[in-house]
Amino acid sequence: MTSAQRQQLKKALQQLKKELTARVTRRPEKQEHDTRDVGAEEDVQPLEEMNAAIASTRNRSDAVVLQRVEAALARLKADPDDFGNCQDCSEEIPLARLKAMPYAELCVDCQQKKDPPRGITRKHLNDFVE
Repeated sequence: MTSAQRQQLKKALQQLKKELTARVTRRPEKQEHDTRDVGAEEDVQPLEEMNAAIASTRNRSDAVVLQRVEAALARLKADPDDFGNCQDCSEEIPLARLKAMPYAELCVDCQQKKDPPRGITRKHLNDFVE
């Protein structure tokens, strides 16, 4: 990776950090309801609970990404020549992956090994053919 590419990724990380820290902790949106409608409160409560759960999930997700961004900036500062290399296999992480996720620590292959399997997958071409 060239010095210019590292600088570009550093700027992307700093911008992402700025965006994440500038966000005020998301609060669930309050739902307006007609007070004349007796059943309106029954309908609003589940919606407000759902909105609260969504806001909480987004806040946790932002916090995780912020931690990863800060860790990437620390790695970049500590050892700029090693930045962009996979933490497991030491191979260079493709620039396209780093542009999409400048905080990526692993190459695609190593990340796939660490991720849990998702749902049912085919092992052979004819596995799901009847």
